[in-house]
Amino acid sequence: MRTARFIGSWVAGLIALTLAVTLFVQWLRFALAAAEGGSTPLFLWMAFGVNLLVWTLIGGGRLGDDTLRGLAARRAARRARGRRRVRLATEEGAAAEEQVLVRSRAAGGPGRARPGGGSAGGGGTGPLEEAAEAESGTAAGTATAAAAEQISMAVIIPAHNEEPVIDGAIASALRLFNRWDIYVVSDSSHDATADIAAETGVNVLELLSNRGKAGAIEAVITEFDLTENYDAVLILDADTELDERYVEGARRQLSEQGVAAVAGFVVAEWKPQERTLVGRLISAYRDRLYWMLQYLMRFGQTWRFTSVTFIVPGFASVYRSDVLKRLDINPKGLVIEDFNMTFEVHHKRLGRISMRPDTRAYCQDPFTMRDYVKQVRRWTLGFWQTVRRHGVWPSLFWFALFFYILEVLLVAVLLIATVLLGVFMLVPELTGGAVLGLGFYAAGYDAVEAVLPLATIAVGLFIPDYVLTCVMATIRRRPSYLVYGLFFLPMRVIDSFLTLRTIPQAWTASSDGRWTSPTREAGNL
Repeated sequence: MRTARFIGSWVAGLIALTLAVTLFVQWLRFALAAAEGGSTPLFLWMAFGVNLLVWTLIGGGRLGDDTLRGLAARRAARRARGRRRVRLATEEGAAAEEQVLVRSRAAGGPGRARPGGGSAGGGGTGPLEEAAEAESGTAAGTATAAAAEQISMAVIIPAHNEEPVIDGAIASALRLFNRWDIYVVSDSSHDATADIAAETGVNVLELLSNRGKAGAIEAVITEFDLTENYDAVLILDADTELDERYVEGARRQLSEQGVAAVAGFVVAEWKPQERTLVGRLISAYRDRLYWMLQYLMRFGQTWRFTSVTFIVPGFASVYRSDVLKRLDINPKGLVIEDFNMTFEVHHKRLGRISMRPDTRAYCQDPFTMRDYVKQVRRWTLGFWQTVRRHGVWPSLFWFALFFYILEVLLVAVLLIATVLLGVFMLVPELTGGAVLGLGFYAAGYDAVEAVLPLATIAVGLFIPDYVLTCVMATIRRRPSYLVYGLFFLPMRVIDSFLTLRTIPQAWTASSDGRWTSPTREAGNL
């Protein structure tokens, strides 16, 4: 059965890849023929974006840099081990030259004596065995790993009415941490969140008033004096579960010079049997979005020569304690904390932000479209509020952020405008041309038809976006993405609308940071 599923997944991946290549080639032919190439760059830009291309190329540079550094470290480790063996062998030879022959009184025969007394055959650990045991200490990479192991880390799990999922988050943390290093803060929950947490034996702080996530984080850090008792603090959402290698990866990154925070690598859960059709659509769309943002953008943005990522996701990320002390975690008026904390690191020049795929964590995406819209609105509003709060300062961070914001705004406007034009061109088809009897409508229709016919709009918008879905279906080997991908373009339109809608709200609306929990489903991710 496993073999059949394995073969089936690879066959599905090959089919999706073939479909992606075929669609893209046919789309290029159609676009060039229909619009004489004029709209082709526009549609390509709306689908892929310049930022994504630039950071993908920079990420390729980082991949090469990381590879070369890894090879150099391994060579240095081998040379260090070789020098260690030569030195030990030399020392052993020198020690042998100092030894003398003595006559055993018991046996009357010659024997070898050790400089410190005792018989040569009396057991113990020889020099080469000692060298083998000490080899790990001579390797630079292992020395770094040893230093990383000494980094103490606390886990904070802020929660508000998270009864269905809190036990899963705690269980995943208990696999990697001692229970006394885990701190759950129940932010005025009205369900059994605090009781469930207390039954696991971890530390629990229950707040009587709803302070919001940022306020809850601030309260638990202060109550238990975490930044004084630990080297680093991991902030974990109540619906998130950590990969078994998360702590190892986070400590390894924190041990590098200048790293202020480690951004968790988010992986969307995929449990289609436990979700409705809408829930599966949201999970599939988020999986594509996370993959593109992390592998094609943030990987390059978190290179040691760049460090310009604008978000350390609050779902599972680690901050050094000495950095956390200097952050304003809970400023007034912001709906979310993670954008602000990231901007604080950059604005106060507290160090660089690191992100690698070895710090994976699994999150639960919204189950309903209503919760999805609320979450995206909250995220985008929080981003614009953070931009408003911190303003502009001269830095590489803001140089990169400016072009990101510019492209996001232009793509959002053009995507919505193009969709509206498509609807405008579609109405005559649906009404049998009746609306063309209106003079102003007919004039507008003819003007748009001359530049962007309905077929060009439909194919130009949909095919590039769907090609991305085919690529994701190939990577994930999930053929169902080919079905859900038919509806990803409307999801992008929703995201674009919320991006534009929340801009004025960021300057007119204020928030106390209080949260309302979305629909949750129990179970391990």
